Order: sequence, then structure tokens, then C-alpha cells
Amino acid sequence: MITLSELFENIKEARELALLGNYESSLTYYSGALAQMRKIASASKDSQRKQQWQVVRQEISDEFEVVKEVNQTLSSFKNFKDNSYSSDVFTARVNSRTPMEEPTRDPDVWPPPPPLDRRPGGSVQSHVPSAPVNTAYTPPVCRSPANQPNISAASGIKSTGVSQGSTSSRRNVREPQCKGSAAARGKSIAQSSGRRVKSGVSQAGDAPVGSEETKFDPSGYDKDLVEMLERDIVQRNPNVRWDDIAELDDAKRLLKEAVVLPMVLPNFFKGIRRPWKGVLMVGPPGTGKTLLAKAVATECGTTFFNVSSSSLTSKWRGESEKMVRLLFDMARFYAPSTIFIDEIDSLCSRRGAESEHEASRRVKSELLVQMDGITGASEQQEDATKTVMVLAATNFPWDIDDALRRRLEKRVYIPLPSVTGRRALLDISLREVPLADDVNLDTVAASLDGYSGADITNVCRDASMMSMRRAIEGLSVEEIKSLNTATLNQPTTMADFQEAIGRVCKSVSAADVERYEKWMNEFGST
Repeated sequence: MITLSELFENIKEARELALLGNYESSLTYYSGALAQMRKIASASKDSQRKQQWQVVRQEISDEFEVVKEVNQTLSSFKNFKDNSYSSDVFTARVNSRTPMEEPTRDPDVWPPPPPLDRRPGGSVQSHVPSAPVNTAYTPPVCRSPANQPNISAASGIKSTGVSQGSTSSRRNVREPQCKGSAAARGKSIAQSSGRRVKSGVSQAGDAPVGSEETKFDPSGYDKDLVEMLERDIVQRNPNVRWDDIAELDDAKRLLKEAVVLPMVLPNFFKGIRRPWKGVLMVGPPGTGKTLLAKAVATECGTTFFNVSSSSLTSKWRGESEKMVRLLFDMARFYAPSTIFIDEIDSLCSRRGAESEHEASRRVKSELLVQMDGITGASEQQEDATKTVMVLAATNFPWDIDDALRRRLEKRVYIPLPSVTGRRALLDISLREVPLADDVNLDTVAASLDGYSGADITNVCRDASMMSMRRAIEGLSVEEIKSLNTATLNQPTTMADFQEAIGRVCKSVSAADVERYEKWMNEFGST
């Protein structure tokens, strides 16, 4: 008599042997289990029970076929030397390979240049020996079909000049296959050496390629790191204008002076008048620091990098410093650029603390080195339209390292809004909200003393939803769905604002404001 416990034990043993790699013994247990299940199914008189056993048997049979296939594959590997048919087929395939298949080459790697004749006379001849040309190599395909490589320039070049011809020969041999990558590499090399190459014309003197967007050349860096930082470039328009920000005239003026004016007046911003290389926005939470950064990304027309501490940290040793250097290299390539680092105190806090880790200290050092060499004399960068500015924001300016504070040349205070600013912020927040006749926004602005910009926005949002709350009170979900928009969108009254102010408290205390003002009196630079 076959028991279910024996059947379960056989299936369990078969699966364990398959996991351990003993496929032949596993197949034996699977065969026994299938035979037992067939007997149990045939002995069952209940049709529904028999159908269930058939389903289970089919699942076990599928497992049996998988293990059997794996075992056959391993057996074919062991008997590969004795299998004359397989070796003959392999030899036939090798001998019948077409020239286009030989050799297999990585399309991202350039082919080696032909060797040059070097004579002992001191001058290098430009003649390239007639080596067999690899016609099987397929160059990387460019994005634009119009920019096809000129391969004929790489084979057999003769020139009248000796040294000049040699240089021309080597340049043509090593010419990249995509003009877009040539422009990118040319720009990267030119910026690293202090020279510039016109982006409208390729180095070989071919057709202009100014219409094609140049990409950063990731040579020497991990491609994943480059792609990750390119995702931090704000390509979509944040759609925040200067007019969308109430008050903060000093901060707007400073940001325009640091970002916009150097591109408008490049001849003026030279020497001692060079553009500011670092701006630090200091203030309580919710006062509009990040909103100002969004306005910079929208209005200024520069390449905007929005990075945080998570973008520049890695668990691998040395990767974080490399990412910081890569960030600034990309910013110089896409210059004029703006690097916005929100909550910079989490990335570059004061050095020398007991809780500071070695990796964190290396990241801070690399950040300080890169910031100090952006537009200084070491870079020999005199073009005001190719500058890189670091825009930082923090709620804890007293935790920032002293060296970083020195590099952030302008330190502007973003205070709580005044009565005029609160009134303007109410107008901006309530542009699309219908108001009742009894609403006096001047009175509302006066009652919001000590509230930050985010707090005032929350008050306006809460007050604008009061009419909807009154309309749906006591109704079911089906009844709420049947309501029309006019019933929900009733004008907001003065009582709604008073109730919202009672619900939303201010998030910044007077002691915090006093601490910010004390720090600005000591370290401010507006």
C-alpha cells in the first residue's frame, strides 16, 4: 500500500538532490514519485480527486523534464571530445566565417593606427606602410545619418611636408568615427588645456556640426557615474519665474548679478570683477531658498545641476571623491553652469569633529579643491560666459566648514517675509481661488506675523478647502461624486482664513530667527 508520506518523502528527496547537483539520483526519485502518483490516481474513484492528482502529477513531471534536460546538457559537455559531429560542425563554422564576421570588435573601441616609419634622421616620415586594411571593422553609428565618417582619410596618406604631414597623418588615423564624439572630445581637451575649439566646425575641417548637441566624453570615468550625474541636470523647465517669488529683492539681485549679467556683459566681468563663484543662501526653513534655485534654473539659461548628498556619496572607497571631480568636470564642459547643492551642511559640515569619518573628510577636501579652482588663476579662465557657480542652501550655517564658508563668497540671508512680502505671497497663492467680498488680505497679512513662506502657503491651501469640507460634510462617497464643481468651488470667506490661521501654527521660533541674524552679523556677505 502506497502512503502519502512515502510519496512526499520521495519528492522532497528528489528536489534536494537536484539542488545539490546530483541529477541522476534526483531523476530516479522523480521517476518513483511519478509512478506512485499514477497508481494513486488510478486507484481513486472520485473524478474530482483524480483530476487534482493529474494536475499535481503534471507539475512534478515538468520538474522531472527540467532536471532531465540539465543532466543531458552536462553529459554533452563531458562527451564533447568524443563527439566528432560536433567538432566537425564547429570546424566548418570557423572555416566558413565570412570576412564581415572577423574579427569581433567592440564598436566603442577605436582600431589601432598603422605603424609609422621612423628614420634616424630626426624627422618622422608621414608615409604609412601598406598594411592589410581591416575592412571588417564597422565604425560606431552616429546619431545623425548626415555625419558619416571619412574612412578613406585613414588609409595611405601622403603629404609634402615632413613633420606637418606626420601630424596630419596621425590625426587622420586617430580621427573618431562620430563627429559628435569628436566635438565632445575636442571641447573636453580644449577646456582642460585652456584652449578652445569652435563647436561649429570639426577638427578635421569637415562640414559644420554645430546643429548636433555635444555630449560629455566619459573617458577615464565610469559610464554609470556619468549617466547618474547627467540625470541630475534639470532639463525640464521647472517653470518658476522671478515674479512667482514674493519679496527677496536682495537675493534676486545677487543671483542675477552672479549668473545672468556675466553672460550679458562678458567684457565687464574680467579680472577683479570676475563673477562670483559661490553663493550661500541662509535662512529658516520654508523661506524660499529652493524656490530661488528653481527660478535660477528657469530664468538664467545656464546648465543647472541639482545635486544632493545622495548624488555624491558611495559605499565604495574613493568613489565619492571621484564623483565630486566628475561633477565639476561636467559642469565646466557644459559651462556656463550652476551647481545647486541643497542642504549643503549635510555634505560639508565642519571638519575635525569626533564623529567625522575618513571618507567624509576626503569628500569635503575634494569639494573644496574643486570649488577653489573653478574660476581662479589656476584655471586661467577669463571668459565670463564659461563660468561655473556653486549655489548652496542651508538651514544650519553654523555647522558649515570654515573653508567652505570662505569659498562661498556671497552669503545672503533669506528672512521671514515682512508685511509687504506676506501680502504679495497671499496674492500669488490665491490667484486661482475665488474670494468673498468680506476678505481683507491686508488684515490677513498682518495676522501672519512670524509665519514663513511655506506656512503662509499652507494657510492659503487650508482656507481654500474650507468650502469643499462644508459641502461634503455628512455625505457618502457616491453623493460626493454626484456634486458639481460649482457647489464645491465656493468663494473663500474671512472666517475661513481665521479658522485656517488657528489650525496652522508658525514653524519658526523667535529664538531661531535671532540665531540666524546673529550669524549673519558675524559672517554675512551680501
